[in-house]
Amino acid sequence: MATINLGAIKFNWQGAYAGGTAYAVDDVVSYNGSSYICKLASTGNVPTNTTYWDQMSAKGTDGTNGTNGTDLTTTLTTQGDLVYRDGSGLQRLGAGTAGQVLQTGGAGANPSWGSVSSDFVKLHEGTSLSGNTVSIDGYFSSTYDTYKIFLHGFDAGGVAANRISMRPNVGGSAQTSGMYSAIRTVYVNNSGSTSSGFWVGHWNAQNWTDFGYVANNSGAGNLECSSEITIYRPLDTSQFCMMFWNSQMWDNPVTLGTFDGIMAFNTGGGGMSGITFGTYQFGSGTVYFDKIQIYGIK
Repeated sequence: MATINLGAIKFNWQGAYAGGTAYAVDDVVSYNGSSYICKLASTGNVPTNTTYWDQMSAKGTDGTNGTNGTDLTTTLTTQGDLVYRDGSGLQRLGAGTAGQVLQTGGAGANPSWGSVSSDFVKLHEGTSLSGNTVSIDGYFSSTYDTYKIFLHGFDAGGVAANRISMRPNVGGSAQTSGMYSAIRTVYVNNSGSTSSGFWVGHWNAQNWTDFGYVANNSGAGNLECSSEITIYRPLDTSQFCMMFWNSQMWDNPVTLGTFDGIMAFNTGGGGMSGITFGTYQFGSGTVYFDKIQIYGIK
């Protein structure tokens, strides 16, 4: 029986074009990134010769340093790189330095790395603090003129006089003499009556004792006390360091109170390095703080 050549009945992928290969109709090859199908059998005729080949697919545009979005491996070269588009194409933004943030210059501008404002910065946070004394020291520096100290959930457990006291630190140690303070205190109890007092020229060679008048709660229960302390230029080497404080107390359902005052601590010209908190006479009981936060303000 005679054999009839029907030709190829499907496309025949032949891989990359080779000049010495004989190609038959419906052979498909790749050439310079595009693909071509043979329409007339031949040998040595490149696929761009339209007498023998038809193009099946066309190669895309080559990326050049990422400018048209097709070659990110050339644009991104280092760990931490980011890619963005400028007026002409894709560009690389190398990693910034530690602590910097990515910021934009608005429409029509390129992104860049920048530093977070350091005008108001948290310098320290401590939680679940307790002891016969609790000291915060070493956080004042010439970087900031003013400091805010926030005390959350403090208590003077086990103290008969129910007071928290404070001493200024000079050179890292609590000072025990030469303190001057002026204070005004106000509180109201659950019956709605009020009581207030005002003291000026209150000298105490040991500590300032009326900083916080709180219930004897032993670090637990329904007592809620908080305070905000503002210190101005603590490292000033003049004789006095100025401090303003305000404390609030809620001992449900007995007393709602606020205690506020302004103090000038005699540092002896050494500057104030921190504060030590203690019980009424710094000699018995335990002070508790849920949290202490220190912020610097320029």
